[in-house]
Amino acid sequence: MLTALLIVLAITACLGIALYFQIKASRKQAGEQEQLLKDYQQRVDEQQKLLDDYRALEKNFDSVGEGYEQALLAFDKMEEEQQKNKQINEALEKRCNALQEQCDHLQQHALKSGEVIDQALASMREIAKQTANNKLAALIGKISDMDDVEGQKAIGRTDNILVSQVADEAIAASGVDNISYLKFEKQVDPVAAATMLSTNLVKAVRALTHLLDNALKFTTEGSVTLKVAVDMEKMQAIYTVEDTGAGIEEPEQEHIFEPYVKLNQFFDGQGIGLTVARSIARRLEGDVVLDTTYEGPGSRFVLTLPI
Repeated sequence: MLTALLIVLAITACLGIALYFQIKASRKQAGEQEQLLKDYQQRVDEQQKLLDDYRALEKNFDSVGEGYEQALLAFDKMEEEQQKNKQINEALEKRCNALQEQCDHLQQHALKSGEVIDQALASMREIAKQTANNKLAALIGKISDMDDVEGQKAIGRTDNILVSQVADEAIAASGVDNISYLKFEKQVDPVAAATMLSTNLVKAVRALTHLLDNALKFTTEGSVTLKVAVDMEKMQAIYTVEDTGAGIEEPEQEHIFEPYVKLNQFFDGQGIGLTVARSIARRLEGDVVLDTTYEGPGSRFVLTLPI
C-alpha cells in the first residue's frame, strides 16, 4: 500500500515537473511570438514610411518638373529679351558713334571758327588802335567778353611787358582819368614800375578795365584809386581798385561774380564785367577777389597776375 502511494506521488511529481517545463516553454514561445509580432509591425511601419516618402518624392518630382518647365520658359523669354536689348544697344551704339562724329566735326568747326574770330578781333583791335576809334574798341571788348564769361581754356602768356603797362592801357580803355565828377589817382610802387610781367596783354588789360568800369558805375562822387604793386615772394603783380561808391552789401558779396548779376538795374551793361574779369584772371593763373576786409566807403577789388 505504501509502495503504491509512493509510486503515485512519484508519478504526480513527474507530471508536475513536466507540466512546469511545458508551461515555461509555452511562455517563452509566446514571448518570442510577441517579439516577432512587434518586429513585423515595425517592418510594416518602416515600409509604410518608405511608401509615404516615395509618394512625397513623387509629388515633389512632379512639382520640380513643372518648375523646370517654367524655368525653361523664363530662360527662353530672358534670351529673347537679351536679343532685343542687344539689338537696341547696337542701334544706340551706332547712334552714339554718329553723334560723336557730329560733335567732333562741330568742335573742329568751332575751333576753326574761334581762330577766325580771334584773328578778326585782333585785326579790328589794331584798326581801332591806329584810328583811335573808342567805339570800335568798346564793341570789340563786348564781343570778346561773351567768350570769356564761362571760358575754361587757359590763356597763353605770350607777352613780356612792364607791370605798369597793363594799368596804363586799362586806364586809357576805361577813360577813368577823364571823368569830370570824380577824382582819379594812380599809385605805382617803384618796384612795380621796373618789374616785367609775362602775360597776355590784351586779356590782362580787359580784366583790369572791367574793374575800373565797375568802380565808375557805382561811384557818382568821390574818387577811384588804382594801386599797382608786386609781391616778389609770391611772384605776383597786384592791381588794387578802390572806390568811394555805394559799396556791396554782405548778402550780395557771394553773387557778384556770377554771370548776369546786376546790383543796380538802372546802370547799363549785361552784368558780366566781374565774371569776365575773374574768368580771364584765373585762366592767366591769377585771380580777382573782393576785399571783404575793406572798411570803405565803397569797395576794393584786387586783381593778381603771376609775374
